[in-house]
Amino acid sequence: MSDRSVSVVIAYHSGYGHTTRMAEATRDGAASVKGAVVQMISVEALTDEQWAALDSADAIIFGSPTYMGSASPAFHTFAHDSSGRWYAQTWKDKVAAGFTTSGSMSGDKVNTLQYFTVLAAQHGMHWVNLDLLPGTSEDELNRLGGWLGAMGQCAGDEGPESMKKSDLLTAAHLGQRVAQHAQLLQLARSAA
Repeated sequence: MSDRSVSVVIAYHSGYGHTTRMAEATRDGAASVKGAVVQMISVEALTDEQWAALDSADAIIFGSPTYMGSASPAFHTFAHDSSGRWYAQTWKDKVAAGFTTSGSMSGDKVNTLQYFTVLAAQHGMHWVNLDLLPGTSEDELNRLGGWLGAMGQCAGDEGPESMKKSDLLTAAHLGQRVAQHAQLLQLARSAA
């Protein structure tokens, strides 16, 4: 894999800390790729500097808890606030991916990931999926059997410290995959 420098921004919202842990694991996975520069940005109150980081990134990874079958209200506000960038196609041809977590095993997390894919498609971004077969035990990567992105689960009455290691490793795998795809796309563009 190329050691070309790529910028990966993780744009996420976390209500109780669980999604922050997923974001951190995703960051660590992306940062494990030589040449990847990774930044985490909470979408609740973005500064002009943070919007500029998103605009200049090679890849954006979306993250949100799944509340009531979709991304959190704070993430929806961020998506709405990105509409000027949609109109200008500022994020066109960037790499995109996503992760989510909820308190129940299903929790309709796939709806949140589908929401992210539509958001990315509207922006003209390239979606990177999770290339893992479903795990067959609680200790294996992709234990929740998702393909669109990384999923995590932790009972609602448990804190973020109780999250399953396999869910965090799945998020790290996704982060690494995104950074690698950003490098591949950059290499293809430079060869064209």
